[in-house]
Amino acid sequence: MRQAFCNALVNAASNPDFVFLTGDLGYLALEPLRDVLGDRFINAGIAEQNMVSVAAGLAGDGLRPWVYSIAPFVWARPFEQIRNDVCLHDLPVVLVGNGGGYGYGVMGSTHHSLEDYGALLSLPNMRAWVPAFDGDVGAAVSELMTYSHPAYLRLGLSEEPKQIPLPAYGAWRKLLHGNGATLLAVGPLAGGILSAAASVVEEKRPSIWLVSEFPIPGLPEAFLADLERSQHLFVVEEHVAHGGAAEMLALRLMAAGKAPRRFEHRSAGGSAGVSGSQKFYRRNCGLDAESVLAALGIGSGPEWRI
Repeated sequence: MRQAFCNALVNAASNPDFVFLTGDLGYLALEPLRDVLGDRFINAGIAEQNMVSVAAGLAGDGLRPWVYSIAPFVWARPFEQIRNDVCLHDLPVVLVGNGGGYGYGVMGSTHHSLEDYGALLSLPNMRAWVPAFDGDVGAAVSELMTYSHPAYLRLGLSEEPKQIPLPAYGAWRKLLHGNGATLLAVGPLAGGILSAAASVVEEKRPSIWLVSEFPIPGLPEAFLADLERSQHLFVVEEHVAHGGAAEMLALRLMAAGKAPRRFEHRSAGGSAGVSGSQKFYRRNCGLDAESVLAALGIGSGPEWRI
């Protein structure tokens, strides 16, 4: 998604208030943005805490700063500055974390970002955007360019399925119709699940939904109707369970008196002291498409396929 992100910001660079700060990252990716922004592109160095405080000062003077780094470096290291300098003053600083979830797989747990939106949403005035596909990034950037509060944008590797039409970006989207369970996914891992589920017979196929903004913005009537039909909600996210989408959704459903009879959650289980790719970690946690479908009772034989 990083290239789509850079392209979207280049298109928005005509806004004279837009300022971009990077923690010495973006080599061979963000040069077009650097060239078009000139002095408004600031390499703050490996000093993330200071970078966030500088961004807060710029926002306090009426500018619209965006702060970019690897996901754990942009939220975990400067957490106190985000809380005190940005959120408590309700300033329009956009934090951009690249490689959310297990995106930096083989670099290990220090580079994994499994607690990001849960931790940040505990702060006042914060909202989070988690696009799933390259095509979502431009729409999210457009929203964030006019958003007047603290925000976090989590980027990952787009896994957009081929030959499956996708709806336009929205906080809530239905990606696939099915008569099986109601499956809610967060972020790019939705693409692999969608590709695998699309070939399952409709009677067994899950109905797949995607949510991309947090805290979860209401419950669409169409989603509630689908859940009433299936009475089986299966939530999948590359984030720890605590503070994640499943907890947010469970609270909303219970408050609305709409909790289903069956509620299951697949989340990130940490790094377990081993090293591997993003796919390796997903498989270990049961977040890969094959594990998700198996958990829904859908096998790999021809009797399950269209």
